[in-house]
Amino acid sequence: MIARRLLIASFALGCAVVSSAQPAFVGPAPARTILPTPELQRAAYLARIDEILAWRSSQAKPGELFPEMTMIATKLALHQDAELCSRSVIQLMKTPASGPFWMFPTVNVAFLGRDQLSLEARQAIRKAWSREMQMRGDTENHWAMYYTSLYLMAELYPNEPGSSWYSGKSSADNLAEAKEYLIDWMNLATTVGQGEFNPTHYIGEYAIPMLYLATWAKDPAMRLRGKMTLDWIFADLAENTLNGVLHGANARTDDVSVIERGKALASFFSWVLFGNVPPIISYGGWGLYFATVAKNYELPEVIYRIAVDRPSDYVQRDFKRTRRRWRNSDVLMAPIYKTNYTRRDYAVGSYQGGLADPIQTHVWDVTWDVRDPRGVHNTMFSMHPVSSSYDLQTYFSELPDQMAKEVTKEGKASYDSPDKFLGGSRFEQVFQDLDTVIALYDIPVGTRFPHINGFFSKDLVQLTVDPSGWIFAQGGSCYLAYRPLAAYQLRPVALIKSSMTGERASLGDQQLFSPHLKNGTIVQAAAVSEFKDFAAFQAAIRALPLSFQLVTKPTVTFQTLRGKVVTCTFGAAPIVNGQPFDYTTWKLFEGPYLNAEKGSGRLTITHGALERILDFKTLSITDRVKP
Repeated sequence: MIARRLLIASFALGCAVVSSAQPAFVGPAPARTILPTPELQRAAYLARIDEILAWRSSQAKPGELFPEMTMIATKLALHQDAELCSRSVIQLMKTPASGPFWMFPTVNVAFLGRDQLSLEARQAIRKAWSREMQMRGDTENHWAMYYTSLYLMAELYPNEPGSSWYSGKSSADNLAEAKEYLIDWMNLATTVGQGEFNPTHYIGEYAIPMLYLATWAKDPAMRLRGKMTLDWIFADLAENTLNGVLHGANARTDDVSVIERGKALASFFSWVLFGNVPPIISYGGWGLYFATVAKNYELPEVIYRIAVDRPSDYVQRDFKRTRRRWRNSDVLMAPIYKTNYTRRDYAVGSYQGGLADPIQTHVWDVTWDVRDPRGVHNTMFSMHPVSSSYDLQTYFSELPDQMAKEVTKEGKASYDSPDKFLGGSRFEQVFQDLDTVIALYDIPVGTRFPHINGFFSKDLVQLTVDPSGWIFAQGGSCYLAYRPLAAYQLRPVALIKSSMTGERASLGDQQLFSPHLKNGTIVQAAAVSEFKDFAAFQAAIRALPLSFQLVTKPTVTFQTLRGKVVTCTFGAAPIVNGQPFDYTTWKLFEGPYLNAEKGSGRLTITHGALERILDFKTLSITDRVKP
């Protein structure tokens, strides 16, 4: 966990005032047009950046000091109001904050203002970095921001003694420490997998510092590393989005975007990079820090194509890892086996269950396509809402008796709520085959919150509780069949509107509440176009052979709609068509678009004839058009 001061700074920096103008986040959903040439793609990208900067600049109150850093950064990016920017910087630097959420915005302003800010303003920034101790934080995204910021500032102010830095280390020592960490982290992420994989909001905390590194690092090798890491992150984003909306599984998400899939910072990045989804309100706040430097990044056409041009259904399998475990585990980082099956009308994503992160994991879902995702809860899943000091102790080093209480005060308000829809569990095991998901639960007696929660969206239509035990529904152009394996109730639920405050609202969604320790869920999705009508879909599902037992270890044998016979037993390897399913053979990436061997540091990004190879071992980018 992290100090409350740092989290408050994070929240404040991410907020912005909504304009009365008509920016993209309140305008109509963008047309899903595939731009045919890199030149047109680039022009559209630059136009979106200009929109962001113009919108934020328009929020300034004439003659008044700018109250926060996004406005200063925007004005500097536009080369406007340098004198007012300088006075605003001097005022803000009188009370510097601590931690990476203060550091990287200050780096943004320091570099954009090198030739615009007054000497006094630049000295104020330098003094703040001298006197205010900076907390490093305790997560992967914190360290990416912290060390990128430290690296760039040490390059900006070289050859200075430790007495001039908050760390007590010289410029050279700060630079060496930051460089060592960044290279080690990049090597880990590109050989073993990212720990905070496919985050709905924290994607900004990686993309923004990597953009800064790619733009401002003096060392050409570090600039290239920043560029390659950006390509890697955005290729992973493109592969896991459905028309711009990032679906599950996610190592880290939040109470809002786990339900309203389009309401994530990831949607801002999809909009600015691919143009195929509306951005979130105020461009997510964080998006402004990306936009001020975004013209220095050029999205490879092959990544753009992966996001917007999918000629057929595809399966992508990725290897990730959990965050670091400090206790209660024989391994430092456990493997994560992640599946993404994407069709035109819906996507199904999962990993095998367990804890990737003890607080903000989202293990699996079916997400259906909607033309405009704003306000729509276009997802279905189930989960075990565990609250556990044991789990927190595995991943954090705070005092055990205070962990669960404190984490709810630090931007994770739902953690100790029995009706939450956010989090993973050691007592959940998941297997996915194409558009079938089987989730099993074996919850020990005495576990806090010994039940499962299923999420049923307000936006489902034709919701039918069938005598067969199946629950049928339609979301968009996707038919859904949900089979609870134990008795349950469907009841209204008030969703959390803010992970910071815990404020709730009743919007018409329902919670499937099943208070049984031995439990399970089967979900089968299909396209509406595959069936004559809804009744034909229901008949096809009812006809599928299904047997299960929950008495000892939950066990299911199910013939999927695609003809596979799958047997899943909690604690054992899944069996598909009579053969044990072997996760150990998985590559780092394997699919039609992204491919990499574990340990290679080499990602091949492919779309049709286009190919880009990112090789961190040779530190090279290779582009080619296959014949």
